[in-house]
Amino acid sequence: MRQTEERYISLLTDFGFKRIFGTVPNKTLLIDFLNSLFDGEQVIKDVTFLNSEHVGDVYAERKAIFDVYCENEQGEKFIVEMQNAYQTYFKDRSLYYATFPIREQAQKGAEWNFRLEHVYVVALLNYEMSDAAFSNDTINHDVGLLDKQTHRVFNDKLTFKYVEIAKFNKDIAHLETNFDKWLYVLQNLSRLDKQPEYLQNEVFNRLFSEAEIARFTKTELNEYEDSLKAYRDIKNSIDTAEAKGRAEGRAEGRAEGRAEGRAEGRAEGRAEGRAEALVQVAKGMLEMGMDLKQIMKITGLTEEDLKRQ
Repeated sequence: MRQTEERYISLLTDFGFKRIFGTVPNKTLLIDFLNSLFDGEQVIKDVTFLNSEHVGDVYAERKAIFDVYCENEQGEKFIVEMQNAYQTYFKDRSLYYATFPIREQAQKGAEWNFRLEHVYVVALLNYEMSDAAFSNDTINHDVGLLDKQTHRVFNDKLTFKYVEIAKFNKDIAHLETNFDKWLYVLQNLSRLDKQPEYLQNEVFNRLFSEAEIARFTKTELNEYEDSLKAYRDIKNSIDTAEAKGRAEGRAEGRAEGRAEGRAEGRAEGRAEGRAEALVQVAKGMLEMGMDLKQIMKITGLTEEDLKRQ
């Protein structure tokens, strides 16, 4: 029996995100989204999906599993990730992920001159990253390799796009660009009971058709509901842990009687709360019989982290 009452899937779930952006029949949706993100900086005409699971050169090396991995008609590589839960070392993780499409371009033989195609890492963040390097005035952060003195591009073959979708707060009446429309559906698709008039064109017609839960097979529905439960468990656990961390931080700050004590206490409490929440969510997923690789992908925990619990 169907458990979810929504008409459309949530694109914040692993199932929903990959269904819309990671399947060959829907590649026009991915192309339109990426072109709206790059806003003329990059114009993609076609994509080819690539194997999203990678291992290092040595069997014992850590694996990387991407949400979506593809290349455009020019051979440039794109990793697209939806990240719902805060991770302390997410920047390091995204940098590590970028090494795979860089290394796989190495050509066998002595004639290769080390010329690389561009690698893009697109990270959609369903939380506020609050990085000191980022401007608070935008949710779309463009990171590359620059000379620190001149701020000019040193090498343009590696680009990171961090998009804080959790900070997007426009209602449907104030959507100005195509990128605004995509951010709106990323946040709100599962809350809609019909396709808004303002979101009616060939691309969004396809999106709403593919996202309609009533069209799912029984297997697809079960997979989606498992993915939705995992997403809700993570968000609820993180929200609860952060609230607890803020409360403990305020209490510690009051006890110390210093403003810096309150700020430091809140930060430490949030970090500890997030870590504890992820572990508890992972334990619940294991008890449900979820695949270990999927749990690691959703929570960001390693197999060693899980074994220690």
